[in-house]
Amino acid sequence: MSQEIERKFLVKSDAYKAQATRQTRITQGYLSSIPERTVRVRIKGNKGFITIKGIGNAAGASRYEWEKEIAVEEVQELLQICEPGVIDKTRYEVKIGKYIFEVDEFYGENQGLVVAEIELADENESFDKPEWLGQEVTGEVKYYNSMLMKQPYSKW
Repeated sequence: MSQEIERKFLVKSDAYKAQATRQTRITQGYLSSIPERTVRVRIKGNKGFITIKGIGNAAGASRYEWEKEIAVEEVQELLQICEPGVIDKTRYEVKIGKYIFEVDEFYGENQGLVVAEIELADENESFDKPEWLGQEVTGEVKYYNSMLMKQPYSKW
């Protein structure tokens, strides 16, 4: 059991791609997308995972998260019973100082949306913001992957 503290931002240019140290294709679906207990399965590169997240705090930056690696074949089976709206994206990892920004470029019905997340030890921790980082959207539910599957970016 762990608390996850992360802040989320829009990305205003593709300059992050030149700084990325790794990129991974991710396919994920939701067995449950209710905010109190989101249950996600994902294939990240050549690994499978199941993740359970609890509801966020008032600021939306901190919430309970539990994750376990499972076989890719099991994820493929579970994707068959997921809620409609599978998420397809590439995640770029960009190291800025001591932090790693995870930048997600979405495809399909979420094409055109690019968001960056940074995981912190404390909600008020300060960090250097790269020039490609745009408006902060931490806690804005419409940017949660579990909402993007229901209300894709292309339909906003």
